[in-house]
Amino acid sequence: MAKQGVLLLAHGTPETVEQIPEYLRNVVSGRPMPQHVVEEIQHRYSLIGRSPLTDITREQGRLVEEELAAMGQPVPVYIGMRNWRPYIPDVVKQMRSDRVEAAAVICLAPQNSRTSVGLYKRAVQAEAGSVRIDFTEGWASHPLLADAFAERLRAAQTKLTAETGAPVPVLFTAHSVPTRTIQPPPAAEAASQPRLWPGEGADPYADDARRTAELVAARVPEIPKWWFAFQSQGASGGPWIGPTVEETLDSIAAEGVKTVLLQPIGFLCDHVEILYDVDIAFREHGTNLGIRLERPESLNASITLARAIADLAAQGLARLDAASSGISEPKE
Repeated sequence: MAKQGVLLLAHGTPETVEQIPEYLRNVVSGRPMPQHVVEEIQHRYSLIGRSPLTDITREQGRLVEEELAAMGQPVPVYIGMRNWRPYIPDVVKQMRSDRVEAAAVICLAPQNSRTSVGLYKRAVQAEAGSVRIDFTEGWASHPLLADAFAERLRAAQTKLTAETGAPVPVLFTAHSVPTRTIQPPPAAEAASQPRLWPGEGADPYADDARRTAELVAARVPEIPKWWFAFQSQGASGGPWIGPTVEETLDSIAAEGVKTVLLQPIGFLCDHVEILYDVDIAFREHGTNLGIRLERPESLNASITLARAIADLAAQGLARLDAASSGISEPKE
């Protein structure tokens, strides 16, 4: 039987403030970045100390490896970052050196748009060589993902209900993306590009993000009301999808709401978009509106999350086994 492995892909983050200019060049594929934007990002990182994203992702990988072993599939789990070390190409090279012949690959961004999925997928395929790849395109509706978020939300809801005397409404968020990236590509352009995602038409990202929110809310029925917004819009690249968190909080304040739980459902661990955008910027915006803004603990080392990812990995490995043996699996 072919030696198998699992590769988890994440965005990546620098270890120090001084590394941010190089990191941002990776994020924008080498395009010029205005100096004021670089300085603003450096300022945000200085306020939170450092982003723990890489450390937490390593821990998530370790937990997934343990879950797979418990399922009777003892395979190595690797992590690769698109914009920082350990870079995806370097990790794939290491997998080849370790004689991995088939790998289940999963992005740790469940509601990935086809644009970002394409970037991760190309980075893997460029170095895969003879390694057979099963790439999970998206997993926004995985029940264990919703369970993991609901566990964190329920704990925070219980605490705040005890403090305020009544259940607290919830604002779910996911990272915004440029509007142009989720629109269908022009017919001529689409015909000339390699096929990197299933289906046709508009990108599913926005609908997938809202779907995750719906699934989480359904698991915590004591929530009296909930809203959805896109956070962390960029400063360049044209318009970004909304509504924004800020304008949504403005509307919530106009309704007379005084306490809100904000739960990001597009992020699987703490990093700058949570530790700065939510804990500092959005909380300050809420305070100025007379709103107390709290958030549940991030998933981080959630065992339920690890089980969700392990399940995805097991499905990918099974598809690789079936393909190598010439067995066609039924479509879901």
